[in-house]
Amino acid sequence: MEEIYKLHMGPAKCAVDLGDGSERGEYVDQDYILQTLGRPHRSISLMYCYYPLDEGWPGRASVVHASPDVSFAWDYPYDDYFTYKGGIGGDLNDEPFCYMREIRAHGQDVTLTLTIDPHVSDAHLAAIGEDLKTFGRVFLRINHEATGNWFSFNKRCSYQEVADFFVRASRIIKEHAPNVQTIICIGGVEDPKTGRIEREDEFAQTLPAADVWSVDKYMALHWGWPYDVAEPGGNTFSRSAVREVYDMTKRSFERFKELSGGTEKPMVMSEFNADGDVTGAWEQAEMVQIFCDMLDQENADWFTGFTLYQFRDRGRLGLEIEDPNNQSVGIRQPLLDTYKKLIHSERFLPRMEQGEAVTLPVQLRWGNSEDADGIAVPLHFDGDPHFCEITFEDEGNYLMELHGRWFYRSPKAKTIDLMSAFYDAPLEGPCDLTLRLFAPPASGENDLSAPDGLYNTYTVLEKMPKIRIRCAAVAPSKDRD
Repeated sequence: MEEIYKLHMGPAKCAVDLGDGSERGEYVDQDYILQTLGRPHRSISLMYCYYPLDEGWPGRASVVHASPDVSFAWDYPYDDYFTYKGGIGGDLNDEPFCYMREIRAHGQDVTLTLTIDPHVSDAHLAAIGEDLKTFGRVFLRINHEATGNWFSFNKRCSYQEVADFFVRASRIIKEHAPNVQTIICIGGVEDPKTGRIEREDEFAQTLPAADVWSVDKYMALHWGWPYDVAEPGGNTFSRSAVREVYDMTKRSFERFKELSGGTEKPMVMSEFNADGDVTGAWEQAEMVQIFCDMLDQENADWFTGFTLYQFRDRGRLGLEIEDPNNQSVGIRQPLLDTYKKLIHSERFLPRMEQGEAVTLPVQLRWGNSEDADGIAVPLHFDGDPHFCEITFEDEGNYLMELHGRWFYRSPKAKTIDLMSAFYDAPLEGPCDLTLRLFAPPASGENDLSAPDGLYNTYTVLEKMPKIRIRCAAVAPSKDRD
């Protein structure tokens, strides 16, 4: 190890985000997800609700309003998501902030889906902005699937009022937290004959007010879960052809752009999957593969990214199914292996640009998961290693990549074993590889007292960690000739 080089991490051709917890499953910690999938995501999606004017708040709706008469997931007085503990008089040590800190410490951004009572005051919205301003780039999806009829905000307001509220909430929250990028998630152009998005007259105004455009579209979905079982002839599920979903999404982007006077904004699918309740496990994985193949085959540069819903699910919409005997245990689904392979392919990997050689000490900058400055360290291997580990003497918080696999080092850890980078991809002989190292914020939050602290954090690497590489056993085998 003779030299180190500047390194910049930029956006992938297509971002991959991951849902982690919802009304259908619990939050899974980021160390487990990273070890399972072998790389961080651009963003982790959390789903919460904010109905502070309602009776029973801040208790979860299915607990404080439990009733044997409920026969649909959204039949409670307010949405049955985890409840947002911030806002006026809130507690920033509670959910979702504890999870947001962990997500950012692991080198990922946060996508916060927040259903909000449209009747809350401007002061409530300002408080939400104040809550979020220390978390760097935050994607905030306000009152998603807003052209539907199932969420509580749609039941208590007209579509015009819901659209007006998005514009108001987006404006006020961003006034207090310019680091927040709002996502408008509405129905797209389902019928190519009309060429119009759902509720276009009401929701056209939301497109220029948002920073990101989104449609949610499951290629198959059992919306009757968990109150019934999907069986042939039933009416609580649907399935589309993958091509139909792809084309609908592209038509929607074009119409969004047209309604915005030709301005283009990032286009995402904030919830994307096929439901194994409808397709079975094998075809679920096949449909996700086909969609991603279409992105590649058509070089879909208009499409910015998707959020796979979700990591662990009590139904069949997850990479894992939650073990019904133990919610902390996941049962791996075929989709997990398909998805893992996809997100390690070129289209979905962040872009790396190596610069000139530098000497220590060196300053590392973390803006967000698509804008960070780290270092590249050339390493030589005489062959497939028996031992490869890195030992730190400082208390830094680091995200590293070697041979296609990513590793996290928290300030409390000393030595990180890097050997899992070679278990599925052994070296066939002498090889030069590059260790890439970045420093996301250890606390998960930015220091707003810094000149550009709203958007960046900095770490000074004073001394290189020790890297131990051995390409043979410590003691020779006594069982071989």
